Amino acid sequence: MNFDDAVKFHGHACPGLAIGYRVANLALEELGLRARDEELVAIVENNSCAIDAIQLICGCTFGKGNLIFKDHGKQVYTFIRRADSEAIRIAVKWAPPPEDPETEVMWQRYSEGDRSPEVTAAVQDRKARKMKVVLETDDADLFTVGRVQAEIPAPARIYKSISCAACGEKVMEPRTREVGGKVVCLPCSEEEG
Repeated sequence: MNFDDAVKFHGHACPGLAIGYRVANLALEELGLRARDEELVAIVENNSCAIDAIQLICGCTFGKGNLIFKDHGKQVYTFIRRADSEAIRIAVKWAPPPEDPETEVMWQRYSEGDRSPEVTAAVQDRKARKMKVVLETDDADLFTVGRVQAEIPAPARIYKSISCAACGEKVMEPRTREVGGKVVCLPCSEEEG
């Protein structure tokens, strides 16, 4: 798959998607397979645009249970090949070059909600420049890659769905709580408790 496929899947082109595209392709190159089912596991430490490229290119998804999110806010991605426990950890080390003062001002205005044509064009140009650099830079300049020992997560399980006694919505059994003698979903348990 190429970067255009990732853009189509994600909905727009951006530097975060470009990073995910590079991470995903490096993982495939290093571990030699794309997940058709759960053969490859991705543990991601952020919920950025990069994750969409990893899902598309590596075949790791929440639905299959082979995409695990750890909310650390770090640009770090661990991939595990289930067959032999081979694992790599990819950490983004690249930092974009400093912005010129005019671009800094435009980015600040955009961050504060200014969506004027002038500001939007400047921000889009900034994003395009960063994407180009990310897509063209050598892996060694973008990432720190290491072989790691990683515990293989259990394969995905299918749980019985039951109806919450409070709201009536279906919920997987291990995500229920007993409150006042009733089996309820987590949101209702917080309201009831």
